[in-house]
This record gives sequence, C-alpha cells and structure tokens, in this order.
Amino acid sequence: MPLPFLTADRAFETTDDVALPFDNRDHWRRPYRPGPWRVGVAAILLLLASYVLFAAVIIALTDSPSEAGVVLGIAALVIVGALRLLRMGVWVSARGVRRVGFLFTRTVSWDQVVAVRTAQQPVRWLGLPRTVQGQALTLVRQGQAPQDVSPLLTTHNADFLARGQAFERAADAVEAWAAEYGRV
Repeated sequence: MPLPFLTADRAFETTDDVALPFDNRDHWRRPYRPGPWRVGVAAILLLLASYVLFAAVIIALTDSPSEAGVVLGIAALVIVGALRLLRMGVWVSARGVRRVGFLFTRTVSWDQVVAVRTAQQPVRWLGLPRTVQGQALTLVRQGQAPQDVSPLLTTHNADFLARGQAFERAADAVEAWAAEYGRV
C-alpha cells in the first residue's frame, strides 16, 4: 500500500512568490532555538497547569465558584509564566537587539551598539548565583564601560548548557546582525 504523504518524491504545493519568514528583516526573531532546559521546565509547568485547571473544574462542580476562580487564576499565572519562560532570550531585527528576561525586556538599537564580542569569562550557571568558567556574548553600548556589560548569551544558560556548537552559531548570528546593521 503506497503512502504518498510519507515519501520524499511527492511534489509539494508551494508557491515561489511567497516571501519566506526570514526575508523580512524588520520582524523580531531569535537567532537560535530554545534549549532543552528551558523547554523542559516550561513543559513541566504547563503539565502542572493542566492539573490545576482540572482541579478548578472539580472545585467548581463540587464547591463554590469563587474558590474555583482563585484556582483558575493560579493556573493562568502558571501558564503565563511558562509562556514567558519560552519567550526569554535574545531577539534581533533590523532595528536592534532585544534581551527578553522573565520580568523585563531591554531593547538596544544598532546605532547605540559599539561592540559585540565573545569572551571567555566567569558566567552564571543556569542563571543561578553560582559561576563557572565559560564563554559569553557581550554587547557594549555607547557611554558604557566595557567592564560593566552583562552578557547576552552564555554557554551555561538554559538555552546552551551542554550545547557548545549551538552557542557558537547563535553568537556568530548576533555578531553578523551587528556587523550588518550596526556601527561595529
């Protein structure tokens, strides 16, 4: 029994005149994939949220709706936290570089960028206070001392832990964006 949807010789129905997602340089994009640590923690949080949502339904059916609303609010906070965790990282566009944290987002236009470089230095392990020796991609802005910069990417954060080649590709991509659009 032939299965044409699984074979490689089938012609795909694509149109050649449609712009690919990476063609528009004005859209913010992450130059790397989220790491397994970040995705794993977000998946566990979403699994926890599903149990809390199920508990909210049971509470709504057996007890007061106000208590179910509180539990539903807790589930919504867990879902928002998991989605924000997945959104964290470095994003680039023709307008600049954006570092998205869990609570804050900072955007630097390419006009303000003086240097983007990779350096061997002590870095935080998974964002915890413990530091280990690793590589960091740093961005130096105008009016900022080179020693006062915080790293954009490190080899030991949730995206690149035990993925050295992925860090190198991401650092090269951000440096290429800086070279193309900045004054670097």
